[in-house]
Amino acid sequence: MPRPRSEKARQSVLDAMRAALSAGGYEAVTIEGLAESAGVSKQTIYRWWGSKAAILGEALVEGSVPGADVAVPMTSDLGVDLRAWFSAMSAGLARPEGVALARALIEVTAADHALGLVLNERLAAPIREWVTERVARGRAAGDVRSDVDAAAIADQFIAMASYAALIGQPLSPERVEETVVRLLRGIAAGSRP
Repeated sequence: MPRPRSEKARQSVLDAMRAALSAGGYEAVTIEGLAESAGVSKQTIYRWWGSKAAILGEALVEGSVPGADVAVPMTSDLGVDLRAWFSAMSAGLARPEGVALARALIEVTAADHALGLVLNERLAAPIREWVTERVARGRAAGDVRSDVDAAAIADQFIAMASYAALIGQPLSPERVEETVVRLLRGIAAGSRP
């Protein structure tokens, strides 16, 4: 019968993961380093988690998530807001910790599908909320067609931001502009579905 987890030791390992991720990125994280930082044995870590990806997943589910705090104020200009969002999100996810997070999410999802879904939803929820609110404002202002699916647009935002993070390159200003122009053309009031 396995021994129950010590909550203090578990929190120490999760804190060590967050600190290691911030200090050197996911690739530099080792089980040995986490054990040393947390003051536990490697066996303790392996008994509770199957991989460093599982530790990262749990640490992110319970703690702050890099990039989830991107706040883009909404103005009366939909195009300006979309450009600002793409630029802020892309720049944030292109930082080393954003790249590490995107790559780790792939590993977490591959290793533990259920945890990957929870974590991906946690990352996607703020984006969906922002897009839904911005589309609703656009509809109210008469700028956006009433049949536009905000969730579909949010999924496109998430996909583009994730891809930029995965390759470690922010979207160029030209790419942001082209994306926003095409998106506006497709959702603008008066355009055809």
